[in-house]
Amino acid sequence: MNQIHFNVSSNYEEMSLAAAKLIIEKFKKKPEGLYCFAAGDTPTRTLQLVVAAHLRGEIDLTRAYYIQLDEWIGLDSHNEGSCIAFLNREFFQPANIPEDHIHVFNALSDDLALECIKANQFIQKHGNISLSLLGVGVNGHLGFNEPGVDFEKEAHVIDLQAITQEVGKKYFKEDTNRSQGITLGIKQLLASEMLIIEANGKRKKDAISKVLNGKINPCWPVTAIWKHENAYLMVDESAIN
Repeated sequence: MNQIHFNVSSNYEEMSLAAAKLIIEKFKKKPEGLYCFAAGDTPTRTLQLVVAAHLRGEIDLTRAYYIQLDEWIGLDSHNEGSCIAFLNREFFQPANIPEDHIHVFNALSDDLALECIKANQFIQKHGNISLSLLGVGVNGHLGFNEPGVDFEKEAHVIDLQAITQEVGKKYFKEDTNRSQGITLGIKQLLASEMLIIEANGKRKKDAISKVLNGKINPCWPVTAIWKHENAYLMVDESAIN
């Protein structure tokens, strides 16, 4: 069993600052690497801080490459609740990332299997992911890798649990079908040179407690972190108390 770097911050801002510092240092060491950032409430501030470092000239985000972690099937950037709309809004556009440096799932495609193959090939082309920044679902999912998922899968389409669909409501102004997702697989995330998982708030307490038990459990995908040799679990106090 590997060791994980476990960091407890007093609040969300402090947690975000600690994660951003790690990411900024990685960009300095590997400015042309491949990066994977989750969408959602948890990583928002972290990504804003990384963009701020770029705008200060501390790092250059435009040299790196990026791959989308996951997306709701049937949505694209025109729906502001989509994962890619979030990433465009919070990261790609403010940092002025070239479009040809970003690989995005086409979740409207008639051939989703081909979309998975394209994602796998993009990662292979760049020699695996340099750093992945992930949030944790209430049910312990990473990306859209739901409980019970095969940890050996690469990019795939998956049926989403009711809790994931319910939590996802907050991102949408109108009723949207959220029954399926397309996501990178646990195997690809574990192959990242550095893996950062963030969790804040009391709703994440169950998932984090399962990690801290020190046992790998497919019913809680976040516990796959124990398979990684350079993983950081970064939480605020409310996620463990």
